[in-house]
Amino acid sequence: MNLRASAILLAARPQGETGAIARLLTTDHGLVAAYVAGGRGRQMRAVMVPGNRVACELTTRSASQLPFARLELEHSRAALMTEPLPAAAIQWVCALAAAALPERQPYPALVDALDALLDAIALAPSARGWVSGLIAYETMLLRELGYGGGPLPDAPDLPAQLEALALLERQLEHYLLAGRKGDVMAARRLLTERLARLV
Repeated sequence: MNLRASAILLAARPQGETGAIARLLTTDHGLVAAYVAGGRGRQMRAVMVPGNRVACELTTRSASQLPFARLELEHSRAALMTEPLPAAAIQWVCALAAAALPERQPYPALVDALDALLDAIALAPSARGWVSGLIAYETMLLRELGYGGGPLPDAPDLPAQLEALALLERQLEHYLLAGRKGDVMAARRLLTERLARLV
């Protein structure tokens, strides 16, 4: 695999002394994992934040090898990680995509929806401005992966939106995050606890 693409960084975990394994969501190639040399170094710290949009260049020497990635920041959402509610929302939606989506299968509509949701989280003056987008994104994810996801619930206010999120939580946990992926739901519960404090 050799490609250049814009991507959303979903997750990064340490690998070796200074490297990192990044999970990147691209429009044309879907979810891709790659090794980033120096990914835990000081120069890359601001780039390796979940939710950031990056320009990535992936190269691989053999089909059995993890691609190597060079990343450059296109749009940072790192400043939001200092605010508890937006940080919880970004951590959740990125962890959900990283855990639920199959590797190297493109879902362009989901990439656009996730990028729009991350922008809404960044720009809305409060959570009330993006919770409906979160509901739409989770519903769309279920639908795109073949688990129904029915019509969007009518949730005009925050209490009704929290009820819709509770219903979606059960579906996500049952269909997409069962078994070894269940620990991802801890990020969802943290988010919903913080949203409940707004009511």
